[in-house]
Amino acid sequence: MHRRTLLIAGAAAIASPAILRAQPAYPSRPVRLIVPWPPGQATDLMARVVAQKVSEQWGQPVVPENRAGAGGMIGTDFVAKAPPDGYTILAASTGPITTAPLVQRTAYDPEKDFVPVAMIGISPYVLVVNNNFPAQTAEEFIAKVRASPGKYTYATSGTGAAAHLITLMFLAKAKLDTVHVPFQGSSPSLTAVVAGQVDFAIETLAATGPLFRQNSLRALGVSLSGGTELAPNLTPLARVPGIEGYNVGAFGGYMMPAATPRPVVDKLAAETAKALATPEARERLAGIGMQPDPRGSAAFAAFLKTHREEFRDIIQTNNIRIE
Repeated sequence: MHRRTLLIAGAAAIASPAILRAQPAYPSRPVRLIVPWPPGQATDLMARVVAQKVSEQWGQPVVPENRAGAGGMIGTDFVAKAPPDGYTILAASTGPITTAPLVQRTAYDPEKDFVPVAMIGISPYVLVVNNNFPAQTAEEFIAKVRASPGKYTYATSGTGAAAHLITLMFLAKAKLDTVHVPFQGSSPSLTAVVAGQVDFAIETLAATGPLFRQNSLRALGVSLSGGTELAPNLTPLARVPGIEGYNVGAFGGYMMPAATPRPVVDKLAAETAKALATPEARERLAGIGMQPDPRGSAAFAAFLKTHREEFRDIIQTNNIRIE
């Protein structure tokens, strides 16, 4: 029996390398990219830009699949429960990953159910005012609003939305007392500012850019402390005395189910970084208002931790909750 056991063990040891060699290299078949938003939305466009380059590099299709609904939570939950084999990727973004779990119950836990793979970029936010607003700079804006507490109004794409929370962060730093006017989406909110029904907004560069470039709105500053290469003439709001440290935007990136093998995660991270190094991908991201900000798995995880705590603080301070 002892000799037989040794023979079996020896045979297994000899066969193991052959078995390992027989495993197909990842990816050996098409990979699904779940986009939890409708086609044409910013996260959808961002994810497709990079997926196309990764597909070319791999020689395997990365197939986008839109599973929209519930502010991105339906598609996000689908990926949380998908097999952790590397063949399901999430197009992740601030709403369903960072803010939604902080303001309402979600069927998934973003910290436990996902592994960050690669950050793709960040969407800058811009402070815009109606053209008749009596301020030409961010400093003048803050002085004017601070002098009349409760007088001025701001528009957002909805209570608890990223734009709302990013605006609250600015107002807290600037110590401004204003009135919130929520809308169903960024388009109607900015339309109200253009019409003079609401005084100001802090919204994405993608949404505000066409408006201030055609002089329908006046842009007073950008939310990223280092400014943005997408609109280099915009002054960082963090340069205003008293607003130092204001540095926030909405991220976009790739995540996978938590138990996905590390070699698979690392391979997709490397391919994403390679894709983002191409001028074509960077130009296409710029075209949708997304500033490329490639980060690998560890750096992306660190970003998410800080991102989450910043939003958690402002949500708790303002007692924001969506039932």
